[in-house]
Amino acid sequence: QVHLVESGGGLVQAGASLKLSCAASGGTFSTNAMAWFRQAPGTRREFVAGISGSGGGTMYEESVKGRFTISRDNAERTVYLQMNTLKPEDTAVYYCAGSIDPYPETWFSSRAYKFWGQGTQVTVSS
Repeated sequence: QVHLVESGGGLVQAGASLKLSCAASGGTFSTNAMAWFRQAPGTRREFVAGISGSGGGTMYEESVKGRFTISRDNAERTVYLQMNTLKPEDTAVYYCAGSIDPYPETWFSSRAYKFWGQGTQVTVSS
């Protein structure tokens, strides 16, 4: 059983930066593709960024390209999301997700990910 715990969310002003962390326990971390999703009130959960098990492949949603960077440290069993130049529209609960595959065939669908963290709130004020 894989357990994911996110941390690093908070309240910041537009233009600021935050770095989210997701610590994983259980399973073989290096074989699991990982991703970050987010969900604002009244909206569907949407894909933000994903990374392959080895870290060699990444994928980003268009609105965060150039601002967000996903990375992982397999020795520490942790995945990160560095968020720069935050905008009010980035406000959401951010969830860490894990796949049972090292490289998901469909990055953007929540159905590709079996394991989910509890979420961490990111609020960006104007």
